[in-house]
Amino acid sequence: MALFGLLGFSAGLPFYMFSTVLTLRLQAHGVALVVIGFFAWVQLLPTFKFVWAPLLDRFDVPGFGRVWGKRRGWIMLAQLGIFTSMVAMAATSADASLGVTALFAVLLAFWTTTLEVAADAWRIELAPTQTEQGPIAAANLWGYRTAMVAAGSGALLVADGPGWSAAYLVIAAAAFAPFPMLAAMRPEATATRRTAGLATGIIASIGILVAAAAITAAVGWVVLAVAAGAGLSAQTNVTPYVLASCMLPFILMALALPRIRRAGPTDPLRTSTAMGPYVDFFWRYGFGALVVLAFVSVYRMGDVLALNLSKPMIKGLGYSLSAIGRADSLVALVASILGVGIGGLMVARTRMGYALGIAACFAAFGNFGFVWLAHQTVSEPMLYLATAADQFGNGMAGAVFVVYLSMLVNLRYPGAQYAFLSGFAFLLPRLLAGAGGSMVERIGYDGFFLLSGVVSLAAIPFLPVIARTRPRQSDMPA
Repeated sequence: MALFGLLGFSAGLPFYMFSTVLTLRLQAHGVALVVIGFFAWVQLLPTFKFVWAPLLDRFDVPGFGRVWGKRRGWIMLAQLGIFTSMVAMAATSADASLGVTALFAVLLAFWTTTLEVAADAWRIELAPTQTEQGPIAAANLWGYRTAMVAAGSGALLVADGPGWSAAYLVIAAAAFAPFPMLAAMRPEATATRRTAGLATGIIASIGILVAAAAITAAVGWVVLAVAAGAGLSAQTNVTPYVLASCMLPFILMALALPRIRRAGPTDPLRTSTAMGPYVDFFWRYGFGALVVLAFVSVYRMGDVLALNLSKPMIKGLGYSLSAIGRADSLVALVASILGVGIGGLMVARTRMGYALGIAACFAAFGNFGFVWLAHQTVSEPMLYLATAADQFGNGMAGAVFVVYLSMLVNLRYPGAQYAFLSGFAFLLPRLLAGAGGSMVERIGYDGFFLLSGVVSLAAIPFLPVIARTRPRQSDMPA
C-alpha cells in the first residue's frame, strides 16, 4: 500500500499542471475562454494510452528494465519525461506561443499517462481480486489525490508570488523526488551492476525523450495545419462535431463484434500483440461490452466537465489565486482522503452496483455545489464548502471506479486492457470538455455545472444491466 501510495503521488503531481493550473495560467495571460476549453483536449491523450500500452507489456527500457524490472523501468523513464516537460513549461510560462505551450503540455500528459500505465499493470498483477484491490486502489488514489491537491494549491500559491515559472519548477522538483527512491530500491534478483544499468538507462532515456518531442511536434504541426485549413477557430461552435465524433467508436465496435465473437483461440485477431488484448475484451463480453463501455463513458463525465472550468469560474467570481490555493490545500486534501477511504472500504465490503450508485450521487452533489457557490457572496468559508463537496464526491467515485475497471481486466493482459478501459472511460468526457468554453458561452456557468451534475446521475440507470453482464470463459491455454 505504501508503494502504490508513492506511485499515485508520482502520477498525481503533474496532472493539475497540464489541466487546472494551466487553465488559470492561460486565463491570466488573456487567452479566450473558448481557446482555454480547447486546451482540455490535451487531456485526451490519456484516453489513447491503449495505443502504446502493449509496448509497456512487451518491452523493457534499456538499462532500467534489466536492473529494476519491466514495470519500474518504465516508471523511471516516465518520471524523467515528466520532469523535463515541466521544466520546459516553466521556461515558456509567458505563453507567447500557444502552439509551444500545447507541445509541452502534451508531452507532460504523455509521460504522466505512461507512468500510470506501468503502475496500473503492476497493481493488477499484484492484487487480482476485488477484496485485494479495494485497499491498494485506495492507497494509490490517496497518493494521487494528495499530489493533485499539493500541486494545485502549491502551484497557485507560488504563482501568486514568484510567478508561473517558479510554480512549474517547484512541482517539477517534487515530481522527480521518487526517482532516486526507486533507483535505491532492491533490484531484480538476477540484476548486476546497478550503476551501469542506471547510466545506460539515463542515456537511453535521453534519446527516447528527444524522439518523443520531435514526433509530438511534427504531429501537432500537422493537426494545427489541418484545423486551420478546415476553418476552425475560437469562433467555431465545435460541440456538434464533437458529439458526432463521440458516436464513431461505438459504431465501429458494433460492426466488428460479430467477427470478433467467431474468432477461435488461434485466430490472428486474438493472438496479435498489438490487437489481441483489446479483441480479447470484446470476445469475452460480446455485445455486453458496448453497454459496459457506454456506462464507463458516462460515469465520470460530470467530474471531467467540471474540472477544467471550475477554477476559471471561481476566479471570475472574485476569488484570488491564493484563496483558491488555500481551498485546494488542506480542505481539498482532507475531503478527498475521506472520499477515497470510504469508497475503497465500500467497494471491498458491498456489492459493486450499490457502491457505484452511491458514489455517483455524491459526485453529482459535488458538481451542484459550484452552482450554489456562484450565488453566494465572495467568502472563503463558502469556497471551502464547495471545494470539500467536490473533492469528497470525486474521491469516492474515483476509488469505486478504479476497482470496477480492474475487475473487468483479463490477467493475461493487465496493462493493455486496463489502459484501454480507463482511457476509453474518459474519451467522451474529455472530448466534450474541450467544447466546455463554447457551452458556457451559450448556457452560462449555472447551466454548465447543473448539466455536469445531471450527467453524473445518468450512469445510475445502467447499473441493473451492468450487474448482470458477465464475461464468457477464455478458450485460450493458460
